[in-house]
Amino acid sequence: MAEKTVKKKDSYGADAIQILEGLEPVRKRPGMYIGTTGSDGLHHLIWEIFDNSRDEAMGGFANEIEVTMLPGNRVRVTDNGRGIPVDIHKQTKVSALETIMTTLHAGGKFGGEEGGYKVSGGLHGVGASVVNALSIYCKVTVYKDGGIYVQEYSQGKKKAAVKKVGTTKDKGTIVVFEPDPAIFPIIEFNFQKVVDHLRQQAYLVKGLRIIVNDATKYTGNPDTKAKLGTGQGIKEDEVFKISELGLEIPSTSFYFEGGLLSLVKFMNSTQKPVHKNIFYVEKKTNEYESVEISLQYVDDITCRLSAFANNIYNPEGGTHVTGFKTALTRTLNAYGRKNNLIKESEDNFTGEDVLEGLTAVISIKLREVQFEGQTKAKLGTVEAQGSVNTVFSEAFTYFLEENPDDAKAIINKVILALKARKAAKAAKDSVLRKGALEGMTLPGKLADCQSKSAEDSELFIVEGDSAGGTAKTGRDRRTQAILPLRGKILNIERARLDRMLESEQIKNLVIALGTAIGDTFDISKLRYHKVIIATDADVDGAHIRTLILTLLYRFFKPLIDGGFIYIAQPPLYKIKKGKEIFYAYTDEEKAKIVGKEVVEEIEAIETAEEEVEDETPVPEQSSVRGASKGAKSKISIQRYKGLGEMNAEELWETTMDPARRILKQVAVEDIVAADKVFDILMGTDVPARKSFIQSNATKANLDI
Repeated sequence: MAEKTVKKKDSYGADAIQILEGLEPVRKRPGMYIGTTGSDGLHHLIWEIFDNSRDEAMGGFANEIEVTMLPGNRVRVTDNGRGIPVDIHKQTKVSALETIMTTLHAGGKFGGEEGGYKVSGGLHGVGASVVNALSIYCKVTVYKDGGIYVQEYSQGKKKAAVKKVGTTKDKGTIVVFEPDPAIFPIIEFNFQKVVDHLRQQAYLVKGLRIIVNDATKYTGNPDTKAKLGTGQGIKEDEVFKISELGLEIPSTSFYFEGGLLSLVKFMNSTQKPVHKNIFYVEKKTNEYESVEISLQYVDDITCRLSAFANNIYNPEGGTHVTGFKTALTRTLNAYGRKNNLIKESEDNFTGEDVLEGLTAVISIKLREVQFEGQTKAKLGTVEAQGSVNTVFSEAFTYFLEENPDDAKAIINKVILALKARKAAKAAKDSVLRKGALEGMTLPGKLADCQSKSAEDSELFIVEGDSAGGTAKTGRDRRTQAILPLRGKILNIERARLDRMLESEQIKNLVIALGTAIGDTFDISKLRYHKVIIATDADVDGAHIRTLILTLLYRFFKPLIDGGFIYIAQPPLYKIKKGKEIFYAYTDEEKAKIVGKEVVEEIEAIETAEEEVEDETPVPEQSSVRGASKGAKSKISIQRYKGLGEMNAEELWETTMDPARRILKQVAVEDIVAADKVFDILMGTDVPARKSFIQSNATKANLDI
């Protein structure tokens, strides 16, 4: 019998087409404008408002910006620039201030007209309006042409027209905003994250003073705190800097006359320089555009190359980086041959050779800037390559000629890199045979998954054979692979590729990933799109995790940038309340599950046991009767020290089951800060490491 076809009424007509007006598109799809509604997107609101003030400074109209985190989840950004225009905009028929704050793609960044921005980091004119749209409260105060003008908004909509509230001799703009909790599930600004980002910006704009304050925990005068909470001044009729109020709050100030030279010096503060003088050049290529580059070689094998276009960080490089690398390789080869520093029998340097041990920062300012993709991660402006190539070639050649001792030290450093590259290539070729890279000779320790789809596959890197055996039993064989590592792997921070590949543990991991390593690295051959580090919740486990992360950061960084690396979060406690079983991942969760009174009773019992002079060891598992509210069920608490203590079912339920587990994705928020931390913690500078540990000791969460 033939099936009857039922035709549905076609209801897809003009009425189904929605037109979102004003800033509604931003609230409807915030991720399109700020990337995420998590921590990164939250802080992106600060960057957007700050960038407007920074563009004023780049244009020569401001020399000071203050960013203050206020009580009540509010942020205040002040600059002493020209002040946002408040006169009537001829197209919108309302104040230019209102137009900028409530209209997408409105700003002084499009045509370079008189008074607009000739060079800007913003391309689309959406920054201020997006922040306004995603804020439950926003207030802009403008000091301009002798008057003080104010307008308030909520969720992108004005509360009233722009109003003149006073007179002033000052100029500038104050923006106060409070993120909307309906958009951001968690509103917690990180003061150190703000400081790190704005420090980098201070290096990029010479002569700009940036002040960062944290007034969120101010405990002084209640009236002052109340006024701080509104984001306003102590006196409404004057511009003021919160840093000048003398409040006892964390405050940091940045001001660098040296520009990128100061940044390179900061990046190399824990390194041993190969040459004394730091190279630096800044040159305008026309009235509005310029190239600024600084570099120094250090006694290390890692390349630290940072690139910026119009003060926007480009983690994937782009045309300006291509121009720089080409010029660097050509210039060093030419100088080395000309001055007989490279023997006739020796090969020319390659791009890989000249980058080893190099710390360099490239900053280019363009009137018309083009990026590849929404995130601005890669510069695509074709003209940038030629500009950087020309400016850097000329200046670096002059530097080498004027500093022959530095030039000789650099050439010798690169010659060592060339020799090491050849040795590493020989070692790599002998280890990573073609068959291994194609997955035909996977390491014996690897329990691979059945799926051949990288998108569906996960690799758990676990600590030791015991945890490896449990994980192999408890896993989902279809999609989860297990690779146990024996003990602590080699610290690769200062190890070359040939020595690295002598390590069986590292060799197994490289082959399992499938991407190869070094110049043959190919991310498209990654066999697992989730690489999960699962180590014990103790000091040794943390050390092993750090060693693995060091390897991945230095040799597999595209995996981190691509979001493929995760850290598993096994529970700290297994809690039995009668017949019920709970898992707690923090001490706070444990307290919520068992009740505060019970926790205090358990702690009292454990303290009493410690005071008894009996040498019988205290068991890992504590038990006590429910003490609060007349509970009669017995409560048992087991503290997990390692993954191997769990049986296969427990490990699956808590750490491996995609429906219930907790994974932390590894990401790099600040490449300069990340490099510095890896240098200090994993490098050879013992005094720097000791100082770092002493300075940060109070932040450590130790389980002793």
